[in-house]
Amino acid sequence: MRRLLRNTALCAGATLLVACAGSRTSPKPTPIADRAIDLAGHCSQHEEDGFREQATLVVRGNQVQVLDWHLWVGKLGSCSFKLQQFKQTKDRPHIELIAQDGSQCKLMIWQEPRRVTLAHAACQEHCSRGVYEQAWPIMFDPRTGQCALRDQ
Repeated sequence: MRRLLRNTALCAGATLLVACAGSRTSPKPTPIADRAIDLAGHCSQHEEDGFREQATLVVRGNQVQVLDWHLWVGKLGSCSFKLQQFKQTKDRPHIELIAQDGSQCKLMIWQEPRRVTLAHAACQEHCSRGVYEQAWPIMFDPRTGQCALRDQ
């Protein structure tokens, strides 16, 4: 289930720049809507296999005000992202934050009708013990600010 959720989020993220690979008969993805993201989000989840995540994300008018995101890949290691480590470089049609440490780590935030996704790219330096490849995006319900349900 986690792999399906991760793949769905990654595919949705890819629509920001390119179409996801898939059937040749599938319709072209639509671009992310250019609307202001307003979210007071807190998501904390724990899976039976030890994977867990905890994130607080506050966005007002596409400006990130609070970002504190930790995820644990079982007992193998963890990843951590804090707003103080990043500089916001883009606010439309999606939000981008670039790490200030020169690592090329990028955080991206976009909203679809039923979820706000917080994803990462090239952020190996923010993770321990080589767990980056198993780190997945986190999704919030834009109505409640809580974790988005997996079947959304």
